[in-house]
Amino acid sequence: MTRIDWRSTALERTQGVRRHLMRHAFILGALVAVLWGIELIDWLVLRGALDGLGIQPRTPGGLQAIVVAPWLHAGFGHLFANTIPLVVLGWFVMLRRTSDFFIVSLAALLASGLGIWLFGGASSIHLGVSGVVFGLFGYLLARGYYERSGVAIVLALVAFLIYGGMVWGMLPLQRGISWQGHLFGCLGGVVVAYLQVRGTPGAGMRRSTGG
Repeated sequence: MTRIDWRSTALERTQGVRRHLMRHAFILGALVAVLWGIELIDWLVLRGALDGLGIQPRTPGGLQAIVVAPWLHAGFGHLFANTIPLVVLGWFVMLRRTSDFFIVSLAALLASGLGIWLFGGASSIHLGVSGVVFGLFGYLLARGYYERSGVAIVLALVAFLIYGGMVWGMLPLQRGISWQGHLFGCLGGVVVAYLQVRGTPGAGMRRSTGG
């Protein structure tokens, strides 16, 4: 006969959750520190020179800038506007699996950058991590739709309640806003959610019976 120490098991679970949360805080904190550190150096030392390294649509250099532009911002106001949703939505994605954050971020970065390079205004320079933010947003909503589990639906609803207004940022309604990057970044997140759910046996499937 086996005895189970429930107190020990509960303590181990609590410690496990704490380790996960600490890992999430470290990852997101390090990311935010790098973003703000780059902007601070650009402001104090380089006098905004890094802003010219953003994506210039349909130019050879613009393709190389796809992996550089998300780390750059047009001032601290721009960076601050991206920081909070990046942390909140990034943490929501990590709640399921930490690695999902990196997968979705990379997919959104590439999709957003390519969308800007192909369809962005030729006379403009695009920069900022908002394409990744929209990718995280799109991933959470799509995961809830495709998976239809309780956890996925709750995360999707909470994300929409907090940041539902982001959908307007994917439309050409305001000058100076890289709506192409937002739209394609979101689509990148949606594609990741679809592929992940499709690769999970039984996910998103509902049993039905005929008349």
